Amino acid sequence: MPVFEYTVRDATGNVRKASTEAESIDILKRRMQEGGLQVIDVKQGARVRKKNPGGGYGKVKLADLSIFCRQFSTMIDAGVSLVRALDVLGEQTQNPKLKRIIREIQTEVESGQTLSRSMQKYPRVFNNLFIGLVRAGEVGGVLEEALQRLSHFLEKDMELKRKVKAALTYPAIVVVVAILIVLGLCTFIVPKFIELFKDLGVKELPAMTQFLVDFSDFLKNKWYIGIGGSVFLWFGIKYFGTTKVGRRVIDRIKLKIPVFGKLGHKICLARFSRTLSTLLVSGVPILQAMETVAGTVGNEIISEALMNARARVREGDKINTPLEKSRMFPPMVVHMISIGEESGALDQMLSKIAEFYEGEVESQLQSLTSAIEPIMIVFLGVCVGFIVIAMFLPLVSVIQNLTGGGDDKDNK
Repeated sequence: MPVFEYTVRDATGNVRKASTEAESIDILKRRMQEGGLQVIDVKQGARVRKKNPGGGYGKVKLADLSIFCRQFSTMIDAGVSLVRALDVLGEQTQNPKLKRIIREIQTEVESGQTLSRSMQKYPRVFNNLFIGLVRAGEVGGVLEEALQRLSHFLEKDMELKRKVKAALTYPAIVVVVAILIVLGLCTFIVPKFIELFKDLGVKELPAMTQFLVDFSDFLKNKWYIGIGGSVFLWFGIKYFGTTKVGRRVIDRIKLKIPVFGKLGHKICLARFSRTLSTLLVSGVPILQAMETVAGTVGNEIISEALMNARARVREGDKINTPLEKSRMFPPMVVHMISIGEESGALDQMLSKIAEFYEGEVESQLQSLTSAIEPIMIVFLGVCVGFIVIAMFLPLVSVIQNLTGGGDDKDNK
């Protein structure tokens, strides 16, 4: 997400300069205006800026943030003052990055700054969801509840990512092993067979064998082209993914990939439902909540559908109608959201949708894990089998020629 430098005037007339991440300049301006700030100037800065107080720290693990929220909530609920709670958290936090950030936030709060404004200076650590929930807790006087919900949300998100990572670890390892085996065979074993074929006087190789010989020759003599091309392709895709068009293309491809596309779509729907439910139950206004969700859902296509729905809601429409027209949200989701709007229990309905899709993701991951193991074994067998067959085909031809030659001599 791009970083923008902005200058604003608050309600007291003070002019402040800062920087933050946002989807676009228009979204950032709208967010500032909804927060009661007068926008003086906004311009795009570098993607990672050394002078950005939040940019120099890098990201903090979700596990550390979850523990931070849980402990913070417990101390606030016990009546510990905000400054004292930050002081204790700064002492006992094990993560050095988070420790330094907590100390700086404590200093800001001691000088009269609100907690949400202080956290807003560290966009790579505290995203829009984090800031929105903390701000809602401050305004409603229920900061401890907001932090509890945030901790619960982070734990759920962390659990979902852990399950996806665990399911994809095995196939990733098998693919890497298969690639290493193929490279090893082509680099060290195939050249030995090539020398044998020359000694036996084999002049014409079968197509499979010739392909493997050419590939082995490429690995031995032109390996730098392969490495350079792979690096160029990797950075090219990474750069393409930083552009708006690139993100749209890549995210659309992700949704179209067989099996994994449906899984990724369900993960996005689970995150959308859980995030929006958490924001609404914490008292965040629906327009602000939808904007926050659009920035955290993890897919540009679904994010655009949410921002279009937000624009329609701002004009007085219900949420379910534009979501249905986007075709990114299944009928079940749309109908449950419609029922939630009519009954005034939208947050509860979204929570049920999140639980349903989290269960769907877990079930699909288990099925995928069970199916991947034999598929990967077959894949590895095909790779090695191709090399073995390609190497022994010329030997079979040589043996047949020798046998045929012997029979001809006997006949004579």
